[in-house]
Amino acid sequence: MSRYFNIAGPCIDGKHYLIDASKRLGAEIHKLINRELYFVIHAARQTGKTTLLLDMMHRINEEGKCHVSYCSLENMYNIAEAKDGIPAIISRIKQSFEEQNMPEGFARDTDTGDFSNALNSAIVKYCRTFDKPLAIFFDEADCLSDSTLISFLRQLRSGYISRSIAPFASSIALVGMRNLRDYKAKIRNDRETLGTASPFNIISESINLRNFTKEEVFELYGQHTAETGQIFEQGAMELAFEQTDGQPWLVNAIARECVEKILDDDHSKTITANMISQAIDAIILRRDVHIDSLLDKLREERVKKIIEPMLLGAQGKINRDEDDFAYTKDLGLIRTDRNKIEPANPVYAEVIVRTLSWNTQAEITEKDSPYKMPRYFSNGKIDMDYLLRDFQVFWRENGAMWKERYEYREAAPHLVLMAFLQRVINGGGNIIREMAAESGRLDLCVVYEGGKYPVEIKILHDSKTEAEGLEQTARYMNSLGCENGWLVLFDRDTEKPWEEKLYMRVEECKEKRITVVGA
Repeated sequence: MSRYFNIAGPCIDGKHYLIDASKRLGAEIHKLINRELYFVIHAARQTGKTTLLLDMMHRINEEGKCHVSYCSLENMYNIAEAKDGIPAIISRIKQSFEEQNMPEGFARDTDTGDFSNALNSAIVKYCRTFDKPLAIFFDEADCLSDSTLISFLRQLRSGYISRSIAPFASSIALVGMRNLRDYKAKIRNDRETLGTASPFNIISESINLRNFTKEEVFELYGQHTAETGQIFEQGAMELAFEQTDGQPWLVNAIARECVEKILDDDHSKTITANMISQAIDAIILRRDVHIDSLLDKLREERVKKIIEPMLLGAQGKINRDEDDFAYTKDLGLIRTDRNKIEPANPVYAEVIVRTLSWNTQAEITEKDSPYKMPRYFSNGKIDMDYLLRDFQVFWRENGAMWKERYEYREAAPHLVLMAFLQRVINGGGNIIREMAAESGRLDLCVVYEGGKYPVEIKILHDSKTEAEGLEQTARYMNSLGCENGWLVLFDRDTEKPWEEKLYMRVEECKEKRITVVGA
């Protein structure tokens, strides 16, 4: 059977198209193991962590200088008490060693009733039988919680600092979605703490597994071309990278959708940029497991604290030093490498907005809804003035209700407008969104049949808001090469009558024609 694009579980050489995992982080891991150090690897879900660990295990074991074992702690989830958790961990390690044909004897005479020392004792006794170092990759380590987590970390630390007296694992990696600093969130009992700075303050590195580079995305898709003859257009590959920022699951899922679903494995047909767009829409609407796991995180209060200000473009509302910020970043929902807090990639931005406004979109498209795309057509163009006048009517009739129904209440105006636009243009165009915390606004551009319709969304705060909005809209229009744009100002003053809030007038700013829309 020929190779294929994998979206479930670790990638296997010869079975799946894959990027050599060692190129992404292998050299660094190899160095840490050779130096007998303890370290943390963290990255968002389905970025290739397990693929990397299994690949490195095989590579280093083949060298013969060190025994390396992989052990997933995923089954330890919600075993909070150490008296139950530590024996379960020991049993899981023993099973992993047996599956990987490691030397026999682990935990043979270990008293698991003495759970506060059992793990340390089992590893010490096992290492006494070795003629070379032992390294263990603990995958899904952040599944551990409460006293199980505390005891696990303390016993590893005890073994580490006593290695000159009694043999112990020479190198240990804790691997998961979260960085070690966020493990304390897994301790729910206020009477228990991680202790001093941390019972695992012996780590030498905390490293993040990066996404694919543009060149690696091209290489991955090129493997399929070399094997089947099916070509990805240059523009298709570039769009896939642009929309995913190289997130490995998305890169594979988009290619799989194009090859297997859209073209039904007909390798004689070229994959185009339009197909990439179709694939992205299908993945978002189908809400595959990867997407669904992200949606679940949006409901968490600590994630909401970061995502909502980002939707609003709010200034000074996000503290980058807080654990909630680090947690949301570790989940892979946001990025900060371009000097701003923004969605990790355009696909995730779309997922966030569509998810939070899903019910509104559905109601707008009910059979009796007057808000349908043909209503706003004029000679192949969108009559945005007409469309936004209808939104004003919709907002006046439904705004108060929807603000109460949204979990992200502060961002409700933005979300309702985006839902209105999304469902009106569905099937006939798309919306480009640019959101970033501290920008003071949210930019979006409706694209239809080659036409671009830039819209800036702001909350009206004071007399300066409109002037700032006009300047920002003009800059955004200039970046898109547009002469006409729209600035929507939401007025949250409940005492002000709707007759004053709802207006539409044209202003000139930096030689740009901007329609100011009150809501």
